[in-house]
Amino acid sequence: MADAPARTLIKTPFGFESTAAEVIAGIDLSDKRTIVTGGSSGIGVETARALASAGADVTLAVRDTDAGQRTAADITETTGNDAIYVGRLDLADPASVAAFVAAWDGPLDILVNNAGVMALPELQLTPGGWERQFATNHLGHFFLANGLHASLAASGGARIVSLSSRGHLRSPVVFDDVNFSDRPYDPWLAYGQSKTANVLFAVAATQRWAGEGIYANAVHPGAIIETNLSRYSMDPALQAQLRESGEYTTPEGVRLRFKTIAQGAATSVLAATSPQLEHVGGRYFEDCNEAGVLAGEDLGAYAAGVAAYAVDPNNARRLWELSVHAFGRA
Repeated sequence: MADAPARTLIKTPFGFESTAAEVIAGIDLSDKRTIVTGGSSGIGVETARALASAGADVTLAVRDTDAGQRTAADITETTGNDAIYVGRLDLADPASVAAFVAAWDGPLDILVNNAGVMALPELQLTPGGWERQFATNHLGHFFLANGLHASLAASGGARIVSLSSRGHLRSPVVFDDVNFSDRPYDPWLAYGQSKTANVLFAVAATQRWAGEGIYANAVHPGAIIETNLSRYSMDPALQAQLRESGEYTTPEGVRLRFKTIAQGAATSVLAATSPQLEHVGGRYFEDCNEAGVLAGEDLGAYAAGVAAYAVDPNNARRLWELSVHAFGRA
């Protein structure tokens, strides 16, 4: 049997240097209700600001509600949109996720699963026994999206944006040992498998929910220095140096360019709002364009593209089953 023809990748007018404001220019979200997790810091703020600038109702789902209220006030001041709300959400705590879901009423048009943690220096387990990066970055968002499933379906055309990272290239989901019970803990492998899980979630959610008008896509926002995400993984002096230079050459000789926070939010905003992504799901975007699937020999921690294991439908189904089982253990 002949191989299926390669799918044409979605290309947009935007790229590495595009900002969230540029991506959303001309788009009207005045009848849309949206949630941004981690919306009180980093690229979550600029994602929420862009959605608000287009007229959307925006709920900031955050652990620190005081910080959320300050951010909401700032977004209202800069956009003129006073429909900015704050809800408490701790993704590592299933009871907190359940309370947030219970408080939500009515349709939901856009869910941006933005919050996350990166490279925790030591193994941390949740009370349910899950490695904390996997629990926060994937399971918490999985519980949230499933809890809001009826609201997403009621939209009649909902989008989920699942924030991944090129860090997913460091590790597939190790299904037989997600929690590092039988292997040495490595902060970057743990982060990598959680980011792979974010891509697989987008694949699986689209598989299951597209018939209800719900489509999910994964995004890599880019390398950004000025966020809290790198607090466990980078020396403060190096952070300051990188802010000044805007780029870094790795020990492997790979040149990395860093984005501003406004640029880092652009791909999320594109996945959430672009007319080009109407009824499109299960894909991976970086620099505001769909990325291709990497061949095995191209796989590396800094490569551009998505690993085949991260978009594999069988892996997506397996992760969904594992995550459903986690409800009982969480």
